[in-house]
Amino acid sequence: MWFRFSGFILGYKKLILLLFIAITFFWGLQATHVKLAFNPGKILPTTDSTYLNYIKFKQKFGEDGTVMVLGIKTKRLFKKDFFNDWSKLTANLEKIKGVNKVLSISNFKVIGKDTIHKKFINFPFFKSQIKSQIELDSLKMQLKNLPFYKGILFNTDLDATIIAITFNEQILQTKEKISVINKVYELSQDFAKREKVAVHASGLPYIKTVLRTLVAKEFVLFLGLSILISALILSFFFRKWSAIFFPILFVICGVVWSVGLMATLGYQITLLTGVIPPLMVIIGIPNCILILNKYHAELNKSVRKSIAIKTTIEKIALTTFIANLTTAIGFGVLYFTNSDVLKEFGITAAIGVMFTWLICLCLLPILCSYLKTPKNIDLKIKIFDRFLLAINNYVLHQRKYIYYTVGALTILAIAGISQIKVNGFVVDDLPKDNVVYQDLRFFENTFGGVLPLEINIDTKKKNGIVGLTNINKMDKLERLVNAYPQIGNSISLTNALKYSSQVFYNNQPSFYRIPNEMEKNFILLYAANAGKNQNITKGLIDQNRQVSRITFQMKDIGSEKMNQFLEALKPRIDSIFNPDRYQVILTGPVVLYVKGTNYLVKNLRDSLLLAIFLIGLIMWILFRGFKMVVISLLPNLIPLMITAGVMGLLGIPLKPSTILIFSIALGIASDQTIYFLTRYRQELAKNPKNPILTISETIKETGLSMVYTAIILFFGFGVFAFSSFDGTIALGTLLAFTLVLAMLFNLIFLPSLLIDLAERKSKLKS
Repeated sequence: MWFRFSGFILGYKKLILLLFIAITFFWGLQATHVKLAFNPGKILPTTDSTYLNYIKFKQKFGEDGTVMVLGIKTKRLFKKDFFNDWSKLTANLEKIKGVNKVLSISNFKVIGKDTIHKKFINFPFFKSQIKSQIELDSLKMQLKNLPFYKGILFNTDLDATIIAITFNEQILQTKEKISVINKVYELSQDFAKREKVAVHASGLPYIKTVLRTLVAKEFVLFLGLSILISALILSFFFRKWSAIFFPILFVICGVVWSVGLMATLGYQITLLTGVIPPLMVIIGIPNCILILNKYHAELNKSVRKSIAIKTTIEKIALTTFIANLTTAIGFGVLYFTNSDVLKEFGITAAIGVMFTWLICLCLLPILCSYLKTPKNIDLKIKIFDRFLLAINNYVLHQRKYIYYTVGALTILAIAGISQIKVNGFVVDDLPKDNVVYQDLRFFENTFGGVLPLEINIDTKKKNGIVGLTNINKMDKLERLVNAYPQIGNSISLTNALKYSSQVFYNNQPSFYRIPNEMEKNFILLYAANAGKNQNITKGLIDQNRQVSRITFQMKDIGSEKMNQFLEALKPRIDSIFNPDRYQVILTGPVVLYVKGTNYLVKNLRDSLLLAIFLIGLIMWILFRGFKMVVISLLPNLIPLMITAGVMGLLGIPLKPSTILIFSIALGIASDQTIYFLTRYRQELAKNPKNPILTISETIKETGLSMVYTAIILFFGFGVFAFSSFDGTIALGTLLAFTLVLAMLFNLIFLPSLLIDLAERKSKLKS
């Protein structure tokens, strides 16, 4: 097959070149349509109950993740000039196109009682302009009599307040979102400079926009760095401009094809898919190194250039195909997670790997046929020569110590794995000194957090939620949840009724309580007469008065603690609301994120097992026999265990970004095994009586390409250390560490196993 394939490539060179140029032009046009994602994408499958519950909640009460908040903490808050400037900022924010509503301490409304028309009326607490400090001091004292807003809009104990900005939901799904949020942020920073005070920004729209901007920057940064690193390493290895420029050109074609495919499939650039272009460069360059090494090795045998090229294709095609197939499997198994984010990444990366392999395999030999035959080829570098010679001697004479070392590392790895935890945070990928992370901590310390946790209570009957028994149950539940330290203040029907009761009794603070049955009916009548826009219960209960929501603001405590919190809360909720009579659902972006993290960790573990099975199956097809499958897998699985152990010992948790390492590393690391075993089997066929000599020669010859490949992979993945995201840094550095470790295992541990297997076979025959 590969004999005919090499003949086809060399026989139709011009046609193939034109075809590849046309295809690259097509994918290039498609790539121009790729877009940056405005949302991180769905992690949970659309059939998951948690996802479906959240969709139903949004359909009933609207989106709860559209609020951006600005916060300040200063003793000048209630100084006249400062307060008026804060009021001016509020008014300017309201003028921004795309902003739905702005709520701040300077424009919030309180409710009053209209006894003539038996309804509540809304009126501003503060006037648009405070004229004297005495007036402001008086109003500040009155704020203490408004517990409904305390801890939500202001914290008079800490002299802190917020501005809450809600946006048009449609704008949040378009590129206009960036300009709108940037305008909000610019106005806030102008105020900060003017008043010499820190203005903190947070909320899901803002966090997502910052992440998107960083993704866009890193998309270009990592592609450029990966190309630069690859060019430098190629120049160090080959020292010829053609062996640098053209491999880089071909892998860039692979990048164009991959991004074009992404756009054609309707996928967008996310934090995850944004690393695909540099991945194609990092994974594609080793293909070029193997092809060039083999081509130069054939030329060193003093054969004609055409024969050297033909032999290179025949010998290297199958090996590189299988090697790239195992890499593609490492990505492709992510499709079976049923998570949109991972499916998009896995499909694009898997196909992109095979695209890049095909481009390099076809175009690099064709290019070599047009270039002059290189002279004085010396592929060996002394330091690598000595390194491989030392490994060869160690494998031949010190295998006992190799096994002891592997055993000790495995035991340490198991100890480390026992310490590993599963934990992820909403802003976990941002470094601790990032302004977004610091601002989120400000809101957690000052207002108890900004991440919305929703409790949806369905009484399963019309008007059931306004029954006094159920109102008291809701109040009990609310106080129960508020008692947790990670939970901030809440907005609910019970709080609205307490506030209405206070207003009903002429704003006396002692009447901020749940009304009795008679009071409740009067209050609900007043609320209903107020009209839809002024009804204080708007957005808190549905039209049938059957379902109500309680919205809590909470801290970003991480998926591990959040799982414990949800698990502990469920039976306590059931003790208040009997699950046979009520349906109580915890939902919101925080729950969605935590459940998504749980889902990914479980499914990525299953994907890793699937990858092991598929790669093991390929090894069995190639080399036959259960022993060879075990021998081929062990040098790759033990490095994965060591990496997991290092994560456990260093306190690096398992989360979506770090657990990806294992299936990707397994796919790429298996390439080294295939290179070694394929060459070993080829040479053994020529000299079947001396397998130990064959292994020694394989280490010296194939080892050079393996070292070159490991260096490319190490520095290639190392560029991710320059990321702004901790998750991307962990992904890159741990992958680099794992792949170098896998190279050493395939050069030292794998041949040691092969020698022992050969010696046992020899003893059995004798």
